[in-house]
Amino acid sequence: MNTQLTDDALDFVTERHLATLSTFAADGTIHVVPVGFTYLDGTIRIITSRGTAKVRNVVRGGRASIGQIDGGRWISFEGPARVLEDPESVAQGEQLYGVRYRTPRPNPERVVIAIEVAKVMGSAGMREH
Repeated sequence: MNTQLTDDALDFVTERHLATLSTFAADGTIHVVPVGFTYLDGTIRIITSRGTAKVRNVVRGGRASIGQIDGGRWISFEGPARVLEDPESVAQGEQLYGVRYRTPRPNPERVVIAIEVAKVMGSAGMREH
């Protein structure tokens, strides 16, 4: 599947919108939570706290998807996911989040969920064909 985003899609993922992150829970059900995210160079980044259900699900399951919607415009990303805990990755996640949303409050338990985009779906004009 083509994962190249159009200029409209790149604009859409920099506008201030929340999204839903979907992971698999321990019992196999789908765990869906609202999140803020950033997109850069084929990677989705979500800052969160160590020990949350979404972090545990990524560590156990290794895949995730995220979707953003605004009226008739929508985009979703799916791919392998991992948790980044090193200070450089966390600082980058916080910096990117601050540009898109607002400067995050200090959180010594912060980690980054990183999704390497393998598949993109979206409304008309979101993907290059």
